Amino acid sequence: MATYEREITGPVGLCLPDGRLDPAAVGWSRRPLHRSAIPGWGRTKRWEYWCVTTPTHLVALTVSDLDYLALDSLYVLEFGTGRPRGFERTSILPGGRGARLPDTVAGHDGTGPLVVGPERPGRGRVRIEIGAEPGGTRLRARCLGPGRVPVEVDLFAALPEGHETLSVVVPWSDRRFQYTSKHTARPASGTVTVGGEVLPFGEGAWAVLDHGRGRWPRRVRWNWGAASGRTDGHTVGIQLGGEWTRGTGSTENALCVDGRLTKIGQELVWRFEPGDPLAPWTIDDGGAGQVDLRFTPFHVRRVRTDAGLLGNRTDQCFGRYSGTVRDDGGRPIAVDRLLGWAEDVRMRW
Repeated sequence: MATYEREITGPVGLCLPDGRLDPAAVGWSRRPLHRSAIPGWGRTKRWEYWCVTTPTHLVALTVSDLDYLALDSLYVLEFGTGRPRGFERTSILPGGRGARLPDTVAGHDGTGPLVVGPERPGRGRVRIEIGAEPGGTRLRARCLGPGRVPVEVDLFAALPEGHETLSVVVPWSDRRFQYTSKHTARPASGTVTVGGEVLPFGEGAWAVLDHGRGRWPRRVRWNWGAASGRTDGHTVGIQLGGEWTRGTGSTENALCVDGRLTKIGQELVWRFEPGDPLAPWTIDDGGAGQVDLRFTPFHVRRVRTDAGLLGNRTDQCFGRYSGTVRDDGGRPIAVDRLLGWAEDVRMRW
């Protein structure tokens, strides 16, 4: 199950002029180095997903352009006391009107953060803007929440100097491929205001980014898990993937320990109950000794969509990871109730 992936250390284009995958782009890097322009049209998917967590609440922003429609969403969850409560608001724009997600990754020379917008909010009922600021990324959003109360998001996801992230190209073929940049353990700050209630994001707030550009098969299934925080005396970010990379020779698995990335070139084994996603999950590397984790959910966000071209079955569980991971040097790190999520997704798009 091991993979043998090439580390990319200099700028590279994702595609050839005719829109096929450039073989030189296949590999992974410790910072964004791909120029992700995708010539032509058809089966192209572009998105930005940010989730910012605190010990008591979280907010997730999604901006996506699926070629034939644009979809923006805002999700807020409070779980610090009593029963978790949350809400989600989504804008769907047929034809992708107003979707402005650039193809070329800013800072592709590796000297700056990956910030790709949208710099200005769209016209839907969920308005999201993402912009570069010195030292990181500003996330803003507006919508109407439950009872039509205004919801305002103003968060800053810092990118400390030298903090490494995972970027990787996953190739199904020269016509179907995905470039993803996954950032974990980015310190965050700011506020989310729901009506007159202010949810503070300060000490213990962490941002995770899923940036994607690619051309996808019609149907796909994936697992994704991530977590960030302090554990065993270290700042740890965990990035775990499954299913969709199988057979490609690439994985999206990595650890970030005190800002240093450890790439895991091993397909992971995910064990969970699809019919009972709130039951404990286990995720490991089949005995290789680098990842041995148990995930205990406390809340599930369910999405079910069947709208012609688009079908989506998502169980995204929020919970806590415990177990052991090892960095490049073989040093064991105890993971103790690290806050994050694990999801099981089936898409028709």
